[in-house]
Amino acid sequence: MRVPSLLFSLLAILTFSPPVASASGDIERAARPRLVLATTTSTENSGLLEVLLPPFEERQGVVVDVIAVGTGQALRIGRAGDADVLMVHAPRLEEEFVDLGYGVERVPFMWNDFVVLGPPDDPAGVARAFDAIDAFSRIARTQAPFVSRGDRSGTHERELEIWASADADGDGDWYREVGQGMGAVITLADEGRAYTLADRGTFLSYRRGVELAILYEGDPLLMNEYSIIVVDPRRHPHVLADAADGLVEYLTSPQGRELISKYRIDGQQLFFTTDE
Repeated sequence: MRVPSLLFSLLAILTFSPPVASASGDIERAARPRLVLATTTSTENSGLLEVLLPPFEERQGVVVDVIAVGTGQALRIGRAGDADVLMVHAPRLEEEFVDLGYGVERVPFMWNDFVVLGPPDDPAGVARAFDAIDAFSRIARTQAPFVSRGDRSGTHERELEIWASADADGDGDWYREVGQGMGAVITLADEGRAYTLADRGTFLSYRRGVELAILYEGDPLLMNEYSIIVVDPRRHPHVLADAADGLVEYLTSPQGRELISKYRIDGQQLFFTTDE
């Protein structure tokens, strides 16, 4: 039996919606085992999980409870044993998680990319950048407003790597760490006419409501790989390992890959499988 930590309990209150047993199907669903998936805000904000998870739930006979947080927080939840499986996108942190014995195996299964967003008039000249490092250097040099997730998510980790490569940091009023998910950061950057780093999938989901534009894209440094990791049952015996293994198998199966590849917003593909 899972014994939630205080952190997990609070997240559960904020994130989970109790099943409503208004019909026999709802009662049957409420009786199913509950697999806890700690994942990123980008996979939830993009709408992908609403397409991916229902077929798996029927196939496996479980209900998936989703905790959508930054990758760093998802990994902390996994370390505490408060999730059965993780869907994250920070390779260095994921490898450390597995090496320390908290995860069984890191299995890459899909990818998209990061993009540099900013106001259409582009006061820092990011659209003229030679590469992602130059794009960030231009922002720092002009001290143009920049909104950072500041939450140790996969996006934040990549942002920090690029700042370090650009030999720059957020030392100044122009740089704002907000500790928010990707959707909220896009909204805040739009309101403040600021730059930010975002995954393409979430931006495509939000772009109709904002004026931000993609000003830089395409650098290999901006590739964004997602992995699935089963929390190691040898460390946390209560983990639903069979169901978690089933999710890994499903996401890498022809059915899972097809759903990922076919998911689109306004005709644009948001995610690509590792074999694409």
